[in-house]
Amino acid sequence: MNIPDGRKLYKDHWIGWNKGVEVDLKKHNQPVSYCGNCEIGVLVIHGITSTTSSMKYLADKFVEAGFHVELPSLPGHGTVWQDLNKVTYHDWLNTLEESLKKLQERSKYIFVCGLSLGGALALRMAQLHPEISGMILINHACKFTHPKFWLVPFMRHFIPSTPAVASDIKDPAEKEIAYKRTPTNAVYQMLLMLKEIRKALPKTKQPVIIFKSREDHVVPKISATYTVENIASKQKEIFWLENSYHVATIDFEKDLLANKSIEFIRNYVLNVKEDRPLLH
Repeated sequence: MNIPDGRKLYKDHWIGWNKGVEVDLKKHNQPVSYCGNCEIGVLVIHGITSTTSSMKYLADKFVEAGFHVELPSLPGHGTVWQDLNKVTYHDWLNTLEESLKKLQERSKYIFVCGLSLGGALALRMAQLHPEISGMILINHACKFTHPKFWLVPFMRHFIPSTPAVASDIKDPAEKEIAYKRTPTNAVYQMLLMLKEIRKALPKTKQPVIIFKSREDHVVPKISATYTVENIASKQKEIFWLENSYHVATIDFEKDLLANKSIEFIRNYVLNVKEDRPLLH
């Protein structure tokens, strides 16, 4: 097995992932707000410690498809990692609520799409808003089983950060623009939200497509399988990515991911317009 740079293998779990590239974070963390030319809107959400640049390629593909797009910067991101320790998951959701309102003003069908923590936030937004049409979840967080996560509620009080989780990318030409440290209180906030997400899965009914990398060194496969097994959606699918790591939105299969996402959205809208039965 090839061990990616900067990681150590410990009991089949990766400890200390690749460091993100911390250049001009503000420059690479600009929000995207685009008015399309159809009835479809997509709320795009980046991951923890990352920037909007990790989702920009996919957002641009949605723009090319004519969709309305909102890609906000989550609170605590794009500055210094210490800022991320000062926010709660409610702050992230409040920002997404503002973006959702913008889409609702100009869209009839709204989809949520996110990577990693962004995927978890997309799932939570769909749970809070049954009117959302569907979900696109990319290597999303939902359930972790490694013992280190049991320690987070305690260690956050005396260990403010751990090594970065950024840049888990198979394509050597790509790097993720992100913090070089992972704030522990931010991870704790994510875990709190995941509890709410798992509790609400049996009542979550929107169609969902889950993209899951076979080789993901950040989020375990159980996040995808647990979601599919417990969500109430009748239309649900895991699409396995064979040539990407965690940050699949800028990896080798980014075009495949974008095309399948657009196909998922268009098929839903087509079924609604042709009055076909929806598995919803």
